[in-house]
Amino acid sequence: MAEIQITTTQNVNLDFKSAELNHRMLAWFIDFLIKGAYISIVAYVLFGLLDLLKSFQGLDNWSMMAVVIVLGIPVIFYTLVMEAFFNGQTVGKKVMKLKVLKIDGYQTGFIDFFIRWIMRIVDLNMFSGIIALIFIGSSKKGQRLGGMASGTAVVSLRNKVDISHTILDETISTNNYQPTYPSVVRLSDNDVRIIKENFIRAKAKKDQDLLIKLREKVVIVMNKEPLPEQTTEQFLDTVIKDYNYYTQNM
Repeated sequence: MAEIQITTTQNVNLDFKSAELNHRMLAWFIDFLIKGAYISIVAYVLFGLLDLLKSFQGLDNWSMMAVVIVLGIPVIFYTLVMEAFFNGQTVGKKVMKLKVLKIDGYQTGFIDFFIRWIMRIVDLNMFSGIIALIFIGSSKKGQRLGGMASGTAVVSLRNKVDISHTILDETISTNNYQPTYPSVVRLSDNDVRIIKENFIRAKAKKDQDLLIKLREKVVIVMNKEPLPEQTTEQFLDTVIKDYNYYTQNM
């Protein structure tokens, strides 16, 4: 499975895996069964219970086509409606723990789902889905044409995202946090990401030299010395928390 990194509008990096092809095919088959069940029920009610076959046979071709289209609306628009109202999931995707997401980090909207849906004509309906299989197999992010056109991808929700892999910190989620260093906003997202990664690595290895180098770099950028009572570790930890506090509340 291809790795897909999505950076949200809150500067959070979320790592997903593109949905495996067999999972996508199973999701499609589950949805196919649901649509098939609907058709079977409608046919049974109309032609079995109500015995309307003779009435339908008396219609001209255009009228017959209109009836078929009206009865087929739930099947035709099933994927579009389900994904739009259930945040990128159909019943099949829900069962298989798959979801449609924007790869640029923005919220998926109706227009994205509409583009995916209209492109199904090429991806899935033409050549029995061979085009979709070719593009999914050759795309780095497992996208079919509809995904490429809408900037979306089908990802697996089976893998868990660890917040420690982002610059955000769970400890600042409360409103009671009091920041210490306002000048921390001089740092960039990339600065803090590098600081955090090296800070975690230095603490794990008890590398005091690296901690001191990190502190010196941060002090230069912030133009602010640590509080006298803070150790190097406490200072760097506070810097990361302060940065997250300010960026979340800007």
